[in-house]
Amino acid sequence: MANTITYNKHDYVTKLRARLNRPTTWSEVMKPIYSDVRTIVNSYISTEPSVQTGTRGTAYTYQDIALTADTLTISTYRNLPILIDEADRYQQTYLRQMEIADFQGKKINEYVEAQVLAQHTSWKDFGAGDLANTSADDTTQITVSATNVDDIIRALKRKLYANNCLEASKERGVFIVWRPQDYELLEAFVQANGFSEADIALKNGVPVGMRYMGVEHYLSNDHTANHLFAGVKGSGEIGILRSTYGRVKFIEDPGLVSGLGVVARVDYGFNFPTSGDLDHLYVDINVA
Repeated sequence: MANTITYNKHDYVTKLRARLNRPTTWSEVMKPIYSDVRTIVNSYISTEPSVQTGTRGTAYTYQDIALTADTLTISTYRNLPILIDEADRYQQTYLRQMEIADFQGKKINEYVEAQVLAQHTSWKDFGAGDLANTSADDTTQITVSATNVDDIIRALKRKLYANNCLEASKERGVFIVWRPQDYELLEAFVQANGFSEADIALKNGVPVGMRYMGVEHYLSNDHTANHLFAGVKGSGEIGILRSTYGRVKFIEDPGLVSGLGVVARVDYGFNFPTSGDLDHLYVDINVA
């Protein structure tokens, strides 16, 4: 005998389905400055004094030094407002306010990631000429492969060291943010050469990362086409308005619309200092 059963009981999990979050690296490779001030002013030595020749028994001459202001302005604003109709608030058990807020936070972080990686015009170019050490600041695209991924790492470090970035590199660390296809080639090279990779994902909280050849390697899906971000960690600055970032507002009947407004926003700005050859700390790897 064959029975046909109709089930009329259902168990609904009252939370949003987990989404496929995109990896973000900007808080690791940049220097985040969280502030409620619109303009953050630093200074740099724009005129450096020279070491003088001294002669015993004779007077020395004081040398000039000049400081110039360097500013980071937090002025760009983006938001993500979501309206939940009043009836939907009570009829749709999946729409939990804090889950929506968490979703908004992830979306905003992903947006900031893409904006950081879009700043490549502020970085020193690194192309095929840099890879071969035949020219500097080249824009000729490199085709990343399993046979040259290690050469890219070595050439990047050579470029940094040749431009007096050695101490900064040792102090803060060197990084490369790869695309998924590049990261796969890096992993293949590491495995083929019998090295053990030092996983930094658990330590730093980024989804994927490893330390290899003295460089911290990250993964992102939000690169501007044909550009990778590399250099010395914590050199480029991103200013974040503290009082709006990560703060979600819940507004009843926004704009006389019956319902609940859930609003998240981010106010930000970038600064990549160029004085005193500081622009050598950030590198735009041009790739095919």
